[in-house]
Amino acid sequence: MKLRTACLALAVLLTASACAKSEEPQSAPAATSTAGQQVVQSPSGSAGPTCTLDQFGGKKFDLKTATVGFSQSEKEANPFRIAETKSIKDEAAKLGIANLKVTNAQSQFSKQITDVQQLIAQGVQLLVIAPLNSDGWEPVLQQAAAKKVPIITVDRKINAKACSDYLTFIGSDFHEQGKRAADRMIDALAGKGKVAILLGAPGNNVTTERTDGFKERIAEKAPGIQISFEQTGEFAREKGQQVTEQLIQSNPDINGIYAENDEMALGAVTALKGAGKEAGTIKIVSVDGTRSAVQGIADGWLHAVIESNPRFGPLAFETAQKFLDGQAIPDKVVISDRDYDTSNAKDSLGEAY
Repeated sequence: MKLRTACLALAVLLTASACAKSEEPQSAPAATSTAGQQVVQSPSGSAGPTCTLDQFGGKKFDLKTATVGFSQSEKEANPFRIAETKSIKDEAAKLGIANLKVTNAQSQFSKQITDVQQLIAQGVQLLVIAPLNSDGWEPVLQQAAAKKVPIITVDRKINAKACSDYLTFIGSDFHEQGKRAADRMIDALAGKGKVAILLGAPGNNVTTERTDGFKERIAEKAPGIQISFEQTGEFAREKGQQVTEQLIQSNPDINGIYAENDEMALGAVTALKGAGKEAGTIKIVSVDGTRSAVQGIADGWLHAVIESNPRFGPLAFETAQKFLDGQAIPDKVVISDRDYDTSNAKDSLGEAY
């Protein structure tokens, strides 16, 4: 699916997915064109639920002078998390938001809950949260609701009620990402073969939806493809390598690997190289759009990558401002994501993160 060039005014932003730790910290280079910007999907059909400041019950405030909290979930050794945090900080600075408080849960859910509770205690008037898990947020939601602090979740959803427990979710259509990854795998294998899934971390909607979308599309379009192996790689490169090492021992006839993020895919590449496999022998499709993964396509190790755009800063703050101005905010703001493959990988490296 190509990046849309027309979109709502809501998407005058910067840009690209979800998920894990890497072996080494990496920088998050700026995009070299508008292809790096987040773009809101054009609405289709009837509009979904919306929320206004009056419905939410909060009070208008000035973002520039407000205390704003951003809760990052995972260690910033992953290009996605680096780009995500950088985007929030950069946009806050651009808008003149002087009091931005940033926390990092270091991949510990209990710490993230504590982090956000402390932000609320410190008087934040707006919370932007990248949740580690989808469940278990009740203590935070109760505290935020008592003070009418609007919460915008990015990248992952929380299982709660929009316009009541939180304001809105901004992110990709993860189910669609799984379907698009399946389409790429079907093309790579001509509809026949054995495929392994490197599952993301359990307990969040990203893993569930990327898995469901992939399986549904395979069952629908390619009954000749057998999913013969599934194991969590926890969205981590090292774990992805370990699981793939086990995979090629237990399933030496595997034809394809669907990795639910780029870090696990890159770990799989390391494992395949260690086993003496040739590039492209086992087709790898993943989700994220990191620069290393796009380079992996150019080098022949990855077949395709479905982008998941982490540059949430502009859209998060623009959504917050519209809400404060009394405009109706949808319960979810879904962004469009591009694909990378052999036709565009080399030319698109500068747009990856």
